[in-house]
This record gives sequence, C-alpha cells and structure tokens, in this order.
Amino acid sequence: MIANRLPPAAQARSIRAGGELRHLARRLELRSYGLVPEHFSAAEGYRAALAVALPLVLAVAFEQRVLSWAVFAAFWTCLCDPSGPQRLHRHNLGAFALCGALVTFVGTLAANMLPGLAFVTGPALAFLVVLAAPRVVPDGLFATLLAVVAVVAVGFPHGPVLALVQALAFLAGASWAWLLVNLLWRRDARRPLERARLAVLLRLHDMASELAALGETDHRDARWHSEHGEHRRAVRLAIERLRALLTRFEARDDIARQLRALEASERLFAALIALDQAFIDRLGPAAERLATARACRTALRAWHLALARERPDDGALLLRWARERLSRARARCGEDLYRGCLLAFENALSPHLAPATAPALATENAGAGEPHIRRALRQAAGLVVVYLTARAFDLGYPYWAALAVIVVLQGGSRVTWTRSLERVAGTALGGGAAMVAVHLVPGGEIALSLLAIALAASAIALRAVNYTVFVLFLTMLFVIVTEMLQPGAGIAWARILDNVVGSLAALLAVLALWPDLGTSLEDRLRAGIEANRAYLDAVLAGLAQAEIEARRRAAGLASVEAELARHELGTLMRRFRLPDHLAAAQQDLRTIAGEAAIASHRRLGAASTLL
Repeated sequence: MIANRLPPAAQARSIRAGGELRHLARRLELRSYGLVPEHFSAAEGYRAALAVALPLVLAVAFEQRVLSWAVFAAFWTCLCDPSGPQRLHRHNLGAFALCGALVTFVGTLAANMLPGLAFVTGPALAFLVVLAAPRVVPDGLFATLLAVVAVVAVGFPHGPVLALVQALAFLAGASWAWLLVNLLWRRDARRPLERARLAVLLRLHDMASELAALGETDHRDARWHSEHGEHRRAVRLAIERLRALLTRFEARDDIARQLRALEASERLFAALIALDQAFIDRLGPAAERLATARACRTALRAWHLALARERPDDGALLLRWARERLSRARARCGEDLYRGCLLAFENALSPHLAPATAPALATENAGAGEPHIRRALRQAAGLVVVYLTARAFDLGYPYWAALAVIVVLQGGSRVTWTRSLERVAGTALGGGAAMVAVHLVPGGEIALSLLAIALAASAIALRAVNYTVFVLFLTMLFVIVTEMLQPGAGIAWARILDNVVGSLAALLAVLALWPDLGTSLEDRLRAGIEANRAYLDAVLAGLAQAEIEARRRAAGLASVEAELARHELGTLMRRFRLPDHLAAAQQDLRTIAGEAAIASHRRLGAASTLL
C-alpha cells in the first residue's frame, strides 16, 4: 500500500534526470536540430546488434567480401523499421527486403553495362526509386533507404552472375533482419508512443519547475530574448511528435491510454501557458501564483512516478493523491485564474478523461505526385554534381558522397541546411574516431567485429535521439566494416571528404532547383499573430471547447514556425540580426496566446465557485 504522500525525494528526483540535456534540446530545437534523449531505445540497439552480428561473423569467418552486402542490408533493414503497429513492421521491412534486392541487382548490372557512366546510371536509378517507392510504401524513410541502396549498388559494378550473388546477399541479410524483428524478437509496438508521452511529460515538468523556482523574481520572458518562449515551444513540438506517431495507429491498436495522454497534455499545456503569462504579467497575489506553480509541478511529478509503477493500482493511487492535493490548493485560492489552472490539472489527470477520436492510419505521402518529382529531380541533379566531382578529383568512394546527397536532401532549405551541417559534423567526428579505432584497437578482426556490432547497436538506439550522434556511430560502423571486408587506403578520410562533397551538392541542388528559402520572417510573424488572435477571439466569444482547442493548437504551431523562421537559411542570408519591430512581434505572439489562456482559465475558475 502506498502512503498518502509522495515517495522520498531520492525517488522523485528521477524526473530531473537529463534536465541539462533537455535544456540543450530547447536551444537546439530553435535552430531545427533535434535532441530527444527520451527516445533512446536500448532494446532496438540490441536487436540491431544481433541482426548485424550474424552476417558479419559469417563474412569474416569465410572471408567473403560479398557478404558485406548482407551486413549493410541487415543494418538498413533495422533502420527502415518504422514506429507503428506490427503490421507496418511486417509490410515495410518485407517490401524493403524484396525491393532492395531488386534495386541492388539492377544497379550493379547497369553500372557494369555502362562502365564509366555512373553519373548517368546513379542519378537515373535514384530518380526512378524516389518516384516508385511511395507507391509501395508511403513512407519517406523507405524511399530514402532504397535510393541509398541504389547509389551504393552503382558503386559495385558486376556482371549478371555476381550481380545476382550480390542481390541475394542483400536479400539474405534483410530477410534475417525481418525474421528477427517480426518473429524472433518482437517489440512492443506501443513502446515508441510511451517514449513520446514521457518526452511530453518531462517538458511539461520542466516548464512548471522553472515557474515554481521563480519566486518573486521577474520572468525572463517579460522582455524579448533569443530563446523567448522556449518552454512553450519545446512542449508544443513534443506534443506534435506524439500526435504524429499516433497517426500511424488505428482504433483497433489499443491506444486509448496514449490518446488520453495526448488529450491530458493539451489541457495541462494550456493551463501552464496561462500560469506562465501570469508570472510574466505578475497577476494576482504572488503567494497564490507560486503555490499554484508548485502544486502543478508536484502533480506532474506524481504522474511521472505513476507511469513508472509496475502495478496500475499503485499508479492510480498516486494520481488520486495528486488530484486531492490540487483540490486542496484550489480551495485556498482566491483568484479565479489560479483556481482555473488547478481545476484544469485535476480534470486532465482524471481517469475519466475522455480520449480524442483515434486518428486514421497516416497516408500523408500518398498521391503527392509533384513533391516526389521535385525531390527526385533535385536528388538526380545533386548526384550528377557528385559523380562529376568524384571523377574530376578522383574520389576513392564516390558512392559515399552520393549517399550523403540522398539522406541530406529531404525537403526544403531548412531541412537540407540543418541536415548538411549535422552530417558533416557527425562524419568528421566519426571518421576521426574510426581512424583511431582501426589503428589502436588490439585483437585484429575479432576486436573490430565486436566493435562494429556495438556501433550498430549504438547507432540504432540513438537514431531518434539526435542526427549528429547517429551519424557519428554510423560513420564509425561503415568505416570499420569497409576496412575489414573491402580494405583500401584512406577510408576514413574518404568518408569525411565524400560526405562534405555530398552535403554541399545537396544544398546546391535545393537552392538551384525550385529554390525554397522559406516564407519571409515578416509573413510568418503576421500569420502567427493572426492565428493567436483567432485563438483569443474564440475564447472571448465562448465558442465550443473543441473549436478553442483547435485554434490553440493552430496558434501554437504558427508561433513555432515564426520562431524557427528566424534561423532558417533564407533569413540568415537576408539578415543576421533581428530588427526591433520583429522582435516585438515575436513577443506579441506569446503574449496574445497567454492572454487567451488566461481568459479561458479565469472563466473556468469562476465557474468552479458556482458549483
């Protein structure tokens, strides 16, 4: 039986673990660099290690270079594994194994039939893959990895027999990974949802904790600064990541608990926005303001501890304790605003909270013909530049540069710009570390094989945490496996140089073909202010709660877009310092949203006194 109080401070302290990482994440997110430590998955890493280990051991034991394709196929298949219900795992990975084998055969054979014309075969095959892949699997990652297979296959020209052997090696490695993921070591399909839910909760707790720690000091957002509204932005992005994952599921997938968490997160977030603005404007008695923040922080801590309980009944007791504490704090409040915030927390943590309707399975990539054509043409153009550069400067591994073009060029200038910087940084660090490992690790191939397996595990475990760190481990893996099975001179340096060339080519392609430098900052700010005013108008007009929530979400997304636009490539090219009137406009975005949240919760608090 759990006592009617929280566990000791040492146990509650677990929610603060990773606080510095989350602080860094908030700063990086403003510049479109993701860092989500809660998405680390050791289990996925262990599974990828086993997937890579079997073909790698066979390749080293039998000294068969062609089996390196089985190693990379197993790794790519694990990387292609989507977050979603089990049927997605079976379908996507099965399609990748079959299509990847076909693309490997065609690319290898075409490169052999047209020797010296990789700048034709590589871009042409990648172009066709990017256009055709969405018809098989409407997932951008699937198309990206198939295009990667295509350009790598072009780098290994062989006649029909060896091309078939290479394709079969790919099929064997991918099929082994499919069996491992879908039959031998199945994962809980809802686990990524739980990690996303935890990320939202921790960011809500960070926001409440900072408010509770303010005391009588001024809120830093009372004046505009470079990280203005960082907590609101971080929570909104975390909620949208959870929402995006939920769109992969259907009602039959038993996700009611996660849907309730999404609904609760939106209500908790709205209450914290109101409380945040109250601290900025110093509304009401300071003691009530601080007591409300502390009660909200404690409630979020209780929710976190409840999720960690093995027995559901224990978690329910913790949440009931939190609701009772919120109710007592509300009874001591004289200000309608703070009563409303506390009541919103009580309602959000209620087990009777009705979940939103389950979203349908996501098909956002299906039927979007023109974007696929543009993406295919951009990648083809970037690949032509890479292959011609490789020929002019005699690059040793041009398919690595081609691979960089494929994975960096994933959208407009914002994504391409950030991805190129992250890939260059990760490759440089990983290449340097790989050089040290190859020359200093004792034990020869056995030690390097064990290191490669560990690197595969680390890369997959970190793939959703941060792209730069993922590329670091990925680079080490590819350099070490290549050094073992296809040795050559200067592999690590070649990997670094090729990725720099490929990243620059991708950036050049996105700027030269249908250049998209993003909507101007002024237009984004104007749209953000309009969206936030629409939210405020809905609250003042007393519209239906569903309409208010829809407008609140739209306002939050518009605010995030306006803030991120300040760090887009187009904005950086136009100006380096934010003019004062635009800084004031950015502050207005958050102020209007705060006023709307205050009005809503003040009304809720006033209504609670009439019950």
